[in-house]
This record gives sequence, C-alpha cells and structure tokens, in this order.
Amino acid sequence: MQKPVLTIFYQFNPWRSSIGGIQTIIRSFVKYAPDEFEICFVGTGADPAEKPLQWQEREYAGKQIQFMPLFTLQGDNHRKRVPISVGYTAALFRTCLESDFMHFHRIEPTLATRSWRGEKTLFVHNDIRQQTAKTDKRASLWRNFPAVYSLLERSLVKQFDQILSCHTGSLELYRDRYPELSDRISYINNSFDDAVFQPSSDRIIQRRLFAQKLGLSEDTQFILFAGRLQPQKDPVLLIQAIAALAHPNAHLLIAGDGELATEIKAEATRLEVRDRITLLGAQTQPEMAHLYQIANVFVLSSRFEGLPVSVLEALGSGTPIVTTDCGDTPRLLTLNSGIVCLDRLPTTIADALDRVLFNPDDFPSDACVRTVQPYSARVIVSQVYREMMARWEVRSHKRVMLSEARSYT
Repeated sequence: MQKPVLTIFYQFNPWRSSIGGIQTIIRSFVKYAPDEFEICFVGTGADPAEKPLQWQEREYAGKQIQFMPLFTLQGDNHRKRVPISVGYTAALFRTCLESDFMHFHRIEPTLATRSWRGEKTLFVHNDIRQQTAKTDKRASLWRNFPAVYSLLERSLVKQFDQILSCHTGSLELYRDRYPELSDRISYINNSFDDAVFQPSSDRIIQRRLFAQKLGLSEDTQFILFAGRLQPQKDPVLLIQAIAALAHPNAHLLIAGDGELATEIKAEATRLEVRDRITLLGAQTQPEMAHLYQIANVFVLSSRFEGLPVSVLEALGSGTPIVTTDCGDTPRLLTLNSGIVCLDRLPTTIADALDRVLFNPDDFPSDACVRTVQPYSARVIVSQVYREMMARWEVRSHKRVMLSEARSYT
C-alpha cells in the first residue's frame, strides 16, 4: 500500500542552528515519524548551491526525508527588515505542494494554499490575544496591524481541517471567534524530547567544570535563559532582575541570539552587572541539554507565550523554573517545580530567583521531572500520527469503495 505523505511547512533549515520552540516541535515530528509515513519538509536553504524549489533526499535524525528549500536564508535568529514569512509565502505561490497531510506552524503562508487538496492542520503556538495587542509594538509585527491580522485570519482559517493549539487562551479565542469550526479546534500538549533532555547524575561536578571553563568560582550558581533575544522574550527585564539579586554567586547564562543582544550588553554595563552575565550565542541541541543540566534555575521573562518548549526541556532535565505570568507555564508548574511572578517588576523576578537559589531542596530534580512526564514527544507525536493514519485509512477505504461502485455502473 502506498504510504501517506506528510508535508511540513516552516521557514527554517533543520540542519542549521535555529532558535525556537516551533523548530524543536518540527524536529520531533520528523524524528518520531513512524515508518508508515513519508515525510517532506519545505523550509529554507542554508547553502547558495542548494537549488530552490527542487526536492532533494536528505537524512535527518536517522530518517530519510524529502526536503525542498524555497530560497536561501543565512541565519533566521535575527528579525529581518522584510519578515522572512513574507518571502516564504511569496515563494509558495510559485508552486503547488499539496499532499495527504500538510502541517503549518504560521498562518501567513497559507495564503498560498487555499486551493490545495489534502488535510491541513494549523498549529497555534502563541497567545494570539497578546501577539496582536497594541502594547510594545516591537514585540510582534502584528501588534502594529491587529485589524489586518484579524482579517487575514478570518480569510484563511476555514481551509484547515484541524487547528491544534498548545495555549489554552488561544484555544478558547478560536472557539469563540469561529463556533462553526469548534469541532476542528482542539488542544495539544507541547512536547520535549525526553531521550535528549534528562537529569545528570553528576550535575554538581559538571557545574563546577563549566564554572572553571568560564573563569568563575566553583560555587557559582547558574541562572539559564534560552530563546531569541527579541522584545517578546524581554531579556532586558531579566538583566534588571539580575542587578537586584541578593545571591552573591549567581551568574546568568544567556543561550540565544537576536536583535536585542547589543541592548542587553548596554543595560548590563549601565547596571554594573556585566561580569555576572555570559552571552553564549545560539546553541546546538546537545549544548542546550548540557546547559539545562548544569543550571540551578531556568528563567522566563516573556511578555507573552504559548507553552515554551524550553520550559519543558528544563523541567525534563530536573531544573526548576522562574517565570513571568504568561502563557501556559503557570498552569503547568507545581509548588516544588517553579515559581510564577505575578508582576513584571525586576525585584519580583529577583526575589523568586533568590528563593530557588537559596533553597534548592524545596525544588528537587525529581519533582521537576514528574511535572513534565506527560509532555514526552515520543508519546504525543506518536498519538498524532496514529490519529492521522486512522483518518487516512478511512479515506482510502472510501476511495476504494467509490471506485468499486463506479466499476459496477
């Protein structure tokens, strides 16, 4: 029997370092795809020698997949003057890549897909209300044009057979806006790869070795931030919180890159905490796994979120969380796996970080791991594929029955 084909659409290159939870989710969908599916990925090229709009067979995570770059993109960790999504969408208008199943992680590219045949699924990763709110317009392009986004969404949303949201607020928003589509809209847990992100048995030793590598005291306590350095994540607020810390040996590790890197350094210099911060740049998945393991606490300073994959990875590595009150992270955390800051004051974040650093026994590693066990990528992704296969088999059976009926007439 012919294999069903899943085509995944997103503006990145899986073989290059790219910061973001969406990229991590897509990688899990490739890694844990069952052999019964053929996987195609439509992304961006990293090498000018790669020919755009041509399929090529590639290997990723031990699986053979079909890969098509729409254009060449040298790095996607910094926002461009012309958004990458614009070029990606324009390139899709030049072709038709319909297949049995199509997964989209942004709505803009589906301007080009309305006439394509096949089952389409939209994954909603963010808090849509906050994404289009009119506060701090730097945090999201759509904050400058909320009415345009609303019109775009309304014109595109009916083409989807499924809308899967990892944010409960966005789930409720879509069901309120589109009651006629309510049977297509459902919640999906974000997930993390628990084969990669696990606690370390020699955490203290590895932490000391890493401190030595940075030229820091062996008793340094590490606070870890991971993500794009952009207004949505508000890393500048985190720098202000570091300046308010009481813990004498705390050191902030920033894993990521983006447009605010220069502003972060300037703020750290202004507050005289430059020696308490290390900017590591974009990290590979194995490097991130090590950072989660040596960190004493993971911190999230975002203005808005869905359910960040970085939070799941940190918890899976046995590391407690301090987060602003945004997204679904507050719903996930237990009293002994993290702290939710109820306001966005630097002193509030600093107090929460101090509480974790001074009282590590109150936030044990095993409590963090227990909290995040239901979010294993192998379990969640496998379930999605099982449901897809069931629907495909039903459709295939109907096609056979229809063909046989026609042959008798």
